[in-house]
Amino acid sequence: MSQISLSAPDGSFKSHSRVFFARSSVIFHRLSVIFICLICLCSCRQRHPVKVTPQMETGEEFWIRVLLLDDAKELKLRIASSFSILQPETAVSRERFGPLNSTADVHLTAGKITIGEKTFNGNQLIIVPDSPHIFNLNGSDYRGKLTLLINGDGKSFDAVNPVPLEPYLAGVIGAEMPDYWEPAALQAQAIAARTYCLYIKRRFGSARVWDVTKTQANQVYLGVAAESKQVWQAIDKTKGQVLICNYPDGSKDIFACYYSSMCGGHTEDSQNVFGGEQLEPLSGVRCPYCQYVARPSSFFWPVVWFDKATVTKKLIERYPTLKKLGWIKELVVERQSDYKINTDNQQSLLSRLTFIKLVGSNGKSDYIRAEDLRITIDPSGNKVKSTICKIKSTGEKWAFLAGRGWGHGVGLCQCGAQAMARMESKTAYEILLYYYPGSEIDYVY
Repeated sequence: MSQISLSAPDGSFKSHSRVFFARSSVIFHRLSVIFICLICLCSCRQRHPVKVTPQMETGEEFWIRVLLLDDAKELKLRIASSFSILQPETAVSRERFGPLNSTADVHLTAGKITIGEKTFNGNQLIIVPDSPHIFNLNGSDYRGKLTLLINGDGKSFDAVNPVPLEPYLAGVIGAEMPDYWEPAALQAQAIAARTYCLYIKRRFGSARVWDVTKTQANQVYLGVAAESKQVWQAIDKTKGQVLICNYPDGSKDIFACYYSSMCGGHTEDSQNVFGGEQLEPLSGVRCPYCQYVARPSSFFWPVVWFDKATVTKKLIERYPTLKKLGWIKELVVERQSDYKINTDNQQSLLSRLTFIKLVGSNGKSDYIRAEDLRITIDPSGNKVKSTICKIKSTGEKWAFLAGRGWGHGVGLCQCGAQAMARMESKTAYEILLYYYPGSEIDYVY
């Protein structure tokens, strides 16, 4: 096998020991305490069990390509096992290398990918670790393979993680939902996440070199760090299970199985948030559950202020056609969904903003979905947590106040799923059929 030369920093380790004589009973007691502490420490550090990555021989249709980095200038790579590097565009189709026990710098040299001190030809490298099929990128462990693709300008590259479906889910479930939640809630999350990523792969994957991102733009993916015994149990218990529904043309297939952290009392019709065709499972349902699981500080979020000039700048950057409005002086609620819900045994009205009218300084106007407005002005989603709120103009700022819930509110309510499992002992299937009415469980393998 070839070797990738690495430059390791010099260092030395010094060891000093002292021996203290004491009565044997005291020594034995201290050693016992140390031994017990070591056992506890080891058990605590085993939260993410390392296992051989399953499904490495599965068909391409069940591999998910996750975009880890885009337009990267450099990254850090470490691989504890031997590995192969495939170069599809060159005569050297495959090279074998020993383990990268020390971290290697990966960057571009004259438009070519360099790993450590070795430069490779071609615009694409596919790195395939041997068993357990795990690599470390920038300090995080991921399963499967690593593809490096040089961008058209030759000045940056993308890092994509092709990973089999079930190991991909192992990096998602614990990132999207606490792994100590009820097994039924974790299983429901696994089926929803499996359905969602396969739908996105089929819908958009053919037009790009990746299927999903690792962020909440699709599903949060943390790789091995999100794994636990409970997560793998939920995945194994639901292996291959997806949700399907009836489409307007009479066919049955998987659908965009959206979910959010907490709906605030009622989920929303996906057409009002994402557009697209009307599907029964993505219509809104009443959710009296999430209020019992969510923290009050998250369920009801405080007023958030945004400078009007900043809002105008962000909107025009994302939607250049809005330049025709000049600067945006008014945000007018054009449409909203009103629901009667019960909170603390009292009936109240919940209103989720769905369409906003933008009024410009020159009198012209345009329209935007409320969810698009929210994500544009607060991409993190951690300030304006949902569109269940009111918008008030005050001088040079807009206030988003009386906020409630977290996320877009379509499909499964994660906190609601936990409450249904914990308080009513609902199964994963009962939870899913409640939040996705009219759907059915099916198997992709």
